[in-house]
Amino acid sequence: MAELELSAGIVEYEDTGGDGPVVVLLHGVAMDGSLWRHVVADLRDGHRCIVPTLPLGGHRRPMRPDADLSVLGVARLVAEFLDALDLDGVTLVMNDWGGALALVADGRDRRIGRLVLTSCEAFDNFPPGLPGANLRASARMPGGLRAAFALLRFGPMRRLPMTWGRMSKRPVPDAVMDAWFRPLWTSAEIRRDLRRYVLGVPPRAELLRWTDALRGFDRPALVVWASEDRVMPPEHGRGLAELLPRGELVEIADSYTLIPEDRPEELARHLRAFLAGD
Repeated sequence: MAELELSAGIVEYEDTGGDGPVVVLLHGVAMDGSLWRHVVADLRDGHRCIVPTLPLGGHRRPMRPDADLSVLGVARLVAEFLDALDLDGVTLVMNDWGGALALVADGRDRRIGRLVLTSCEAFDNFPPGLPGANLRASARMPGGLRAAFALLRFGPMRRLPMTWGRMSKRPVPDAVMDAWFRPLWTSAEIRRDLRRYVLGVPPRAELLRWTDALRGFDRPALVVWASEDRVMPPEHGRGLAELLPRGELVEIADSYTLIPEDRPEELARHLRAFLAGD
């Protein structure tokens, strides 16, 4: 893992290197860049894949106590990350997390050449669905996040609808999930960072404004949605594709939200086709 010191703190990232088109892949809450391991294995031949671990609970290095870790603050951190690596014309891909909407609405999308939204937060679905409501309730209680994630040490708890059962159709391997949750199990500072993020979701009107701002994104965009998604409504995927002036929609069957886990080969196939287009 490489690392960059940014205004909020040190961000770790994987960089496959090479001279191919740059693809930056972003993950959601309480996970890390390993979400993309199968997709990266497919794309790295011919593409430079960069996968940062965002400060969303799966990060190993706590952020500074005064860091802005609201949704908008983390979106700005992504823009700062692209600036620090001097990346232009990147294809920005995200799953679960909807921070790209804030990034575009905030006018910090100049380094993005193509945008890919895969089953992610949109409109007012922040934090998303039943798992998001459970996470927000836990973050509001003293010691709530510690208790909530302590339960996720046990396999059966991970498949409940209010935790991760609706996030992937097939169980994420225990070793991968253990690595995602370990920082939250062991570090009060990481739990502090996640709490600040979860409680930093703006009012509904602002969330809707972020989504509507996609009308001004005039570059190629691909929306890839799980047709069976129970956390990110499929109608949100269709709505995003209609908002984006150059948006295309692909629906993937036999998957829930975490398409990189459930259907990585199918997702990589669509990404390759999109990246090869004009």
